[in-house]
Amino acid sequence: MKIIVIVILSMVSVLALLGGVVALIGSRLPVSHMATRSMVLHRPAAELYKMVRDVKNSPSWRSDVKSVELLGDVNGKLNYRERGSQGEVTYELIEDVPNQKIVTRIPEQGLGYSGTWTTMFAPEEGGTRVTITENGEVSNVLFRFMSRYVFGHTSTIDGYLTSLAKAVGETPDL
Repeated sequence: MKIIVIVILSMVSVLALLGGVVALIGSRLPVSHMATRSMVLHRPAAELYKMVRDVKNSPSWRSDVKSVELLGDVNGKLNYRERGSQGEVTYELIEDVPNQKIVTRIPEQGLGYSGTWTTMFAPEEGGTRVTITENGEVSNVLFRFMSRYVFGHTSTIDGYLTSLAKAVGETPDL
């Protein structure tokens, strides 16, 4: 019985120490980051812009989104809530230049992360270069560690671009 208690206490101690080390490292990382990824797709900018801008129908081509609820305009800006594998997140469309640029922002506080995504559509090589730039902030030290060392700052962008490429019948090339 004593051995079991010692083993359990040892495991709890190791996990607590590991958690403390992760939190310490996370606290030393910068809160803000910028990540950019792009991909050339052999489709016109107008077609790709239309798909990305039609947030209500994004669950039809994005595997990470189960549903989207349009929340209407707040201060003249479209707001919508995505429900997906990571829970619910509300977004605000803060800039919209047809066939060229879409900028969204997370207006919610208290998620542990926030920021903007700028999606650009530029003609290139008989198609369109889609570039996504994330200007993010990760306030939670554990999320900050995970974002930097486990998933990477570009994992969400990579997943998005991969889904977009597959939706138009192309092989993702990141």
